[in-house]
Amino acid sequence: MKAIRYTATLFYYDGPQIFEACDVIGGHYVAVAVETQDAGERYLVVGVAPERLRQFRNGTLDLRTLIVEAGEEDWYLATTADLTQPVNVERQKIPITESGFLPDEGFVLHDRPAEESILEEARKRQNLVLEVAIEPPEAAGEHRIRVNTLAVLLLHVQTLVKHAHRAAWKALSPKSRGAIDLTNASLMDVVIPASPGSFRFVMEAVQAPDMFGHSELTRALERIDMLFEGAATPQDALTTLKEQRGHLAGAYLKFLRFLMVHKTGVRYSWAEPIFTKSNSHAVSEAEVGPLVDVLSSVTNLGRESITLIGKFQKFNRGTGTWGLLTEEGTSSGQVREGGPSLDGLQVGGHYRFFCEEEIEEIEGTGHERRKLYLNEYAPV
Repeated sequence: MKAIRYTATLFYYDGPQIFEACDVIGGHYVAVAVETQDAGERYLVVGVAPERLRQFRNGTLDLRTLIVEAGEEDWYLATTADLTQPVNVERQKIPITESGFLPDEGFVLHDRPAEESILEEARKRQNLVLEVAIEPPEAAGEHRIRVNTLAVLLLHVQTLVKHAHRAAWKALSPKSRGAIDLTNASLMDVVIPASPGSFRFVMEAVQAPDMFGHSELTRALERIDMLFEGAATPQDALTTLKEQRGHLAGAYLKFLRFLMVHKTGVRYSWAEPIFTKSNSHAVSEAEVGPLVDVLSSVTNLGRESITLIGKFQKFNRGTGTWGLLTEEGTSSGQVREGGPSLDGLQVGGHYRFFCEEEIEEIEGTGHERRKLYLNEYAPV
């Protein structure tokens, strides 16, 4: 009799409903709960090709198609009450399509959370915790990811959180903004580099929660949730992104382009210790392309409007650069070709500069270069 060993839960509801397993020679299997018996849970089991399993985990293949395709020649039934032990499977003789055990059509995995382990992790760490899972092509055979892919993914996630935090901070009242220490407020640390299942990693906030258990990053992740809520409908996503126009929108679009290049979707969950359930969202590989196409049609999506008030310091007619001394220090920027002329401005005079801020990534460093472009100005 063949035996398989549990490796990861793919869908959990009052127990593992779908799990992944392997045999002694490295074959991959998917088991689907079909009924509860006195001896334990009964599972339908099929051997699956690694690439098809990746597609199921990534949301581009539904469960019924996977099961019917994989069980065309051989399929099994197994009963177990303890997934920590090897599970014996019994080969069935009738065609799988006549078994009465097939799942309904259309069940995909990407938008269904697995075990509620992230909430447990948040309570254990007494901090806000974020888990991110992706399925790049190299994860088909085993749970692995290219070093460069992982490094860039981490940078994209941190950049997205940073700009979401900044957008949430700017929406607060001046009094509330002044009470927040921005030094490490938007930073996260990787605390679990890779956990079982899909290729997943876990991050937690650098800055500890306040005395009431609230993290400064909560507002940031709520904004990110808003972006992902409409991912299945590109036009809804476009409406939301226009409302979030600026650096956050630009970071989100860059993240989606990264997913498209690497042929993967993404799932994420996050929780604070005081939550009763985690927040989970996803975008599948199949959804990424249409999203990028629609969102890329909007020009200047990642530009952010900035208003500066200060003392005019300098202007270089040859390069178009200028400087304005504000309360926060000297801000420097440029005038685009065809932009406003600064010939009439007086050095030492006070002005209000209406600018657009663009962000350029310094490739491979995780750092960004900010550029200010003057659109118009007025005396103060």
